[in-house]
Parts: sequence; C-alpha cells; structure tokens
Amino acid sequence: MDTNVVRLKFVFLLFFPCLWTPHAAKWVYVPSARISSTASGDSLNPGDTLNSSNYIVSAKRRFALGFFHRRIDSTTNKSYLAIAEIADQSRPFNLFVWFGSGSNAILNNSAMFTLDGKGTMKIVQEDGDPTVLYSPPKPPKSAVATLLDSGNFILKELHLNGTMKRVLWQSFDYPSDILLPRMKLGVSRKTGKTWSLTSWSTELIPDPGPFSLEWNPKGYQLIIRRRGEVYWSSGALMGGKVFKNISPNVTSMYDFVIVSNEDEEYFYFSNRNQSLVSEWLLSPMGQLKDLKGEDIARADNCDGYNTNGGCQTWKQPMCRHQGDKFDLRSGYLVAGDFSPPYNSSHGISDCRAICWNNCSCVAFTSLFDNNTGCQFWTRNYLLPNVGKKNWIWIGISIAIAVTLLIILLCILCYLQRRKVVIEGNNEADENELIDLGTSEGSNINDILIDGKKGHDLRVFSYAHIAAATHNFSLEYILGEGGFGPVYMGNLPTGQNVAVKRLSKNSRQGIHEFKNELILISKLQHMNLVKLLGCCIHEEERMLIYEYMPNKSLDYFLFDQNRSKLLDWKKRFNIIEGIIQGLIYLHKYSRLRVIHRDLKASNILLDESMNPKISDFGMAKMFKQNELGANTNRIVGTYGYMSPEYAMEGLFSIKSDVYSYGVLMLEIVSGRRNNSFYHTNHVLNLIGYAWDLWQKDEGIQLIDPKISDSCVKNQVLRCIHVSLLCVDDSATDRPTMSDVLFMLTNESLPLPLPKKPTFSIGRKAIKENIFDKESEAYSLNGLSISEMQAR
Repeated sequence: MDTNVVRLKFVFLLFFPCLWTPHAAKWVYVPSARISSTASGDSLNPGDTLNSSNYIVSAKRRFALGFFHRRIDSTTNKSYLAIAEIADQSRPFNLFVWFGSGSNAILNNSAMFTLDGKGTMKIVQEDGDPTVLYSPPKPPKSAVATLLDSGNFILKELHLNGTMKRVLWQSFDYPSDILLPRMKLGVSRKTGKTWSLTSWSTELIPDPGPFSLEWNPKGYQLIIRRRGEVYWSSGALMGGKVFKNISPNVTSMYDFVIVSNEDEEYFYFSNRNQSLVSEWLLSPMGQLKDLKGEDIARADNCDGYNTNGGCQTWKQPMCRHQGDKFDLRSGYLVAGDFSPPYNSSHGISDCRAICWNNCSCVAFTSLFDNNTGCQFWTRNYLLPNVGKKNWIWIGISIAIAVTLLIILLCILCYLQRRKVVIEGNNEADENELIDLGTSEGSNINDILIDGKKGHDLRVFSYAHIAAATHNFSLEYILGEGGFGPVYMGNLPTGQNVAVKRLSKNSRQGIHEFKNELILISKLQHMNLVKLLGCCIHEEERMLIYEYMPNKSLDYFLFDQNRSKLLDWKKRFNIIEGIIQGLIYLHKYSRLRVIHRDLKASNILLDESMNPKISDFGMAKMFKQNELGANTNRIVGTYGYMSPEYAMEGLFSIKSDVYSYGVLMLEIVSGRRNNSFYHTNHVLNLIGYAWDLWQKDEGIQLIDPKISDSCVKNQVLRCIHVSLLCVDDSATDRPTMSDVLFMLTNESLPLPLPKKPTFSIGRKAIKENIFDKESEAYSLNGLSISEMQAR
C-alpha cells in the first residue's frame, strides 16, 4: 500500500456546509468583443443576425441580448448567447438571467444568432451543427423577436397591421437558475411542459446541477428537490400573501399569484415596489435567495433529520444518526487510499451526499480546481486514531496555533510597515527597489541575484545594455527630452527594447524615474506599456521597456502624410483601447492610479496599431477607497490639465477624464490642442469644438483624411462625449466606465454638454502652473516631456 501522504488545502470531514458564495463571484462576465450595436433597437426582424460584436437592448434599457464571455473564460475562445441585466453604466452587465446556448459554449467567437424568413431562430457556428431554439411547424407570414423590459425574449407572429397576433416562443418558458418577476413555475396541461429552476453544477460551471425549484399545485407550495428528493417545502400559501416557511420580512416584498385552469397550473411573483426588479437565484448548494433582498430558503441546511425552516425528512443510512454532521478540516491523508474519483458532472453537493450514504466514507473533497469531481477517504485509511494519541494532536495543535500566531504577527508588522511606506512618499519602496534613493548609486553586482528584483522585473547589467545599444550610439537614439535620451536596443535573444536613460543633470528626472519604476511594476494590462526591467550602474539609471515599432500616436496623428494611415476604424480602436487602459488604472488595478500626463505622445502603438499608455513618471497611486488629492507641485502638459488641477492643485481620476476628452478631440480632428492659438485669438481645440457643436456643425471638426472611412454618427458621438469629459466641474464629468458605455451604446441618450469656460483665455491661469511642458519628443513611442520648474 502506498504510504505517501497528500497535503489537502480543504478536506471535508463530516461537515455540513452552510456557506454562501457571493453571487457576484459567479456572475462576472464580459462582452465577447468590442460592442457596437448594429442590431435594430430591441428586436430582430427576419434576416437580422447577432454576432460577437453587437447586441439588442430592451426598450427601457433594462436587459441586453448578445454573446458574452464568462470572466473565467476571458482568456479562451468560449462565449455564450445570454440575456444580461443592465444594472448601471459603470457595471452594465452584472447578472445573466437566461442562456440561449444552455451550458454549451460557443467556440471561436464565430457564432451568429439569427431569425430567418421562415420564423426559425437558431445559433449557427462555423464548426458544428446549428442550435435551433425554435422552428415553427408552419412558417408565419410575419414574425419578429423582441427583448422585453421584463427580461423575456419573445418571438411573436404579427397581423398585417403590425400588431401582435400570438406569441410563438418565449425565453421565460426555458428558465435556468434565475426566476424573474412574472416568470412561471408550474406545468402546462396541454403540452405537459414544466417550468422550474435548475441550479448550476458549481458557481462556475453552468451545467445542470443537483437542485431544482418547483411549484407543487396540489399543496399550493414551493419545493426544492435534490436529485428528485424533496429537501425543502415552503408550506401552503395562506391568504395569497404568506408561506408558512418563508419569513414575513421576505414575503412582504412581493405579491404572489396562482393560476389554475384547464390548460395550466402555475405560480409567479411580482414586486410590490414596481421600480425594483428582483431576481431569485437557486444556488448549487440549494439556497434560494433574492439577490436584492434576503434568503428565501436554505435547503442546504436540511440533513434529512431536522424539519426546521421547511426542511423535509427522508430515509437515512443506518450508520448515520441525528446530530451527525460534516466538519471542515485541513490535513494529511494517505495518497492512493481513496475510492476512485467520480466524474466531472458531480459538484460538491453530490460529493457530500455520496459520502453520507457510504458508511465507510469519512472524508471527501473536490477532485478538480473548478470544484467538480469527487475524492473519498475511508475510515481504515484516516490519520492515526485521535482518541489514542490525544497528546500528540494537542501538541500539534499548539504548535500550529503558535506558528499561525507568529505568521499573523509578521503579516501585521508587514502591513504596518507598508502603511508607513505609503505615507512616507514611498521612501522605503525606493530603498527596497535597489537603493534608488542614494545619490551615490548602487553597483549592479550588489543587487543582482537571479536576474530579477521584485515585481517580476529584470535587473539588467550595464554591460548588457551598453552592448544592446552599441555603446549608446547616436544612431540608436529614438528621441531625447528633459529626462534624457531614449535608445533602441537589441538583446542577445533578438528582442528589441527601448532604453530610457536618465540624464545625470536632471534632479527632477530622478524622482520621475523612481516613481515610474515603483508604480508601473505593479501594473499589467494589454493597453499599458510593459516595463521589462531597469539598470543601475554608479550614477546611471535606465528603464527598459518593450519596443513599440509604430512609435507613438502623435507621430502618426499630427503628420500630414502618416495620418492617412489612421483611418476611422483604427482611430476608434485606439479610442477604445485607451479607455480600457484608464478603466484598469482607475478601477481594477490593485491601487487606484491617476496618470496625470495623458496625451498623444504618451500613447504608444504596437505592430497592430493597438494603443498602450506609457510614461508613468508623473502618475500617482492611491488605495481604492481614496478618490484624489491636493498637491503644491503641479506637473503635466500645458493644454491637457483640468482647470481644478491647474488652478488649485486638486487632482483625481476626473483629471485623467479631462485629459482624455482633449485627446479624443485630437484623434477626431487630427489637430493638436494648441494648434488653434493665434496672435489675436486664443481659442483652443476645446473652444473650437464647442463653437462648432453649438452651431450644429460638429461635422466640420472631423479630420478630412478620415471623411471617407468614418461613420458620421459615431464620430459626432465621440465629439459629444469629449465635450462631456472636459466639463469645468470634475463632479459632472463621466467616469471612464461611463465613457465606454456611452460610446458603445449608440441608442443611449446623452446629456447635453455645458460650455467649457476653461477653453478661452488660458493666459489667466498661466502664472499658476509651476511646471509646464516645453517640448516633447516621441520618435520611438517613448515620449519624454521636458519639464521646467518655476
């Protein structure tokens, strides 16, 4: 017998789980592609299709239908046809109430959902048979599929005058694990069809799980079954208002309706507060919960013996007794001394039931990382008997407790130290990251251990970088500014890099160097430039970045000839990519980051012209609950600064929004923000755009080089959103999440912009700016702003 042992992070030993996994962890989805709605409003007409880049929205914008990735699948090519609730602009898709493709994922983003001329609705894939949602026995003369504000997607036959004749098919007849108001639970006597909820296999796997929620018309009650066994009952509905086993605090929120006739028997609920849309979720562990309210039922607390809260009894194994329960433990079990693993269709609830019904089973755990499959251990192979060796286990327990206490104290000390580091302007961070704070510098040999130094950054030797740049040859200079030159380098691996070399005479540059090294090492996103490492040698300080073959946005955008290579499709892709990068900085990175120097020269372009935000020397990072700050050292680029920052030193994520508004106007117009300054006329790009907008002549702002390729309504929408971004009031500016939602939802009405008074008379604030950009270079794509202190 194999005597090796396996360390189990979580082993379930006689434990009755009563855990609630937050619903949000399950319902985290992202659109399967950049979304630009090309479908018509809330409906599909015969011949219309949905693919991975468009979707339809209900009339009052409560629900959307389209193809979506689950977040855990975001790195794969799988997507699902689904109906999503639109919660708000910052989190437009946070709950998915119906899956048209069921648990079958669509591969390669190649699927199309279509309604053909014969009234057939189906999902068509490049590889694989079509999934038919509905095919009428006789083609209707006229049909249309509409997404309603109730969340119901219906296919209806129309009269000749366009009014509805009858409903041919509806998504409410095919519920998953979500029950919406007015969705039926019951049975059709005419067709024999039942309406019931079915839980997922696990919180992450949409396969049918063990639990179902049904309506029992004979008892006028809701029941929850597990694999056919009744685990919980609501008790009869009394007076049409109250269920015996559901808290009155819960039932007071709803109106309950029972329909019983010769055709059908069913139950549904509606909200007494009509402005609220509740969703009931049946979890993989058997909990029924209103996602906007309280627990409705806890079938996961039912063990077959108790009758508390509506639990039902059922026949139990002879070896189990009332009071027996599972207990959560972590420990060692003998490898190989467990029963064969069960298939991946089993969730943890199935593992618990199987172990409970097997008298030799004393422990179980999931087999796979996604909580599917089972492993079981028998009594003969459990760890040594606790009763015979209590003193051993007591000693072990004490040792573990002391160890955990020491670890906890270490963690607390570390957190306290980290707090001091952050509050002390990152001085300790600077010391930790290769003693950048000393003017004497550090020899690379003193810190090079395994080629890396924290945050997955590589520390390059000076000789290595000198060789890559041909000893910093003038021929390899890509650009030069106030911080120093930028060189192209070629590593022995064949990889091209950009080397940003700090000028020895720039004291301010040292500060930016430290800031960028510490900050950007914490950031990872496809729309942020990647910092590969650094090099410190005596007084030399260098940052090594991935090389951008297409240099920077300003290199193309403001050049008479090169700008022709940026058609509208490429420009809009750049617009969206910058938004995604800023959303990550403002919302999803470990620390909230405010860039403070967003401009065209700091947007690099890769080989496919995808944008990457660069130059974090002036950026500031905060905890996620911190919104902004005040500074007496104003840095940035003239013309991109928000008024509250330039005038008062106040900056926040809305400062970046302002800069982005200016940048988007530049992308649309192909002109620099300051290109409108004249001797007797100080109107800048913002003011020029506002004047055209007021005259309803916004089309004149569009760069003539994209007039043939652009989508006029889309460009005008970009101008409109830009003017919202440069609002004088930071509070009234949208967030970057709002900006993305407004640009990708063309049917969404936009608020009217207000006149940006900051667009005229820049001379009035000039004396309040301590640092300003004198000149910028961006030949490689690594821009360097020359900053002069005043």
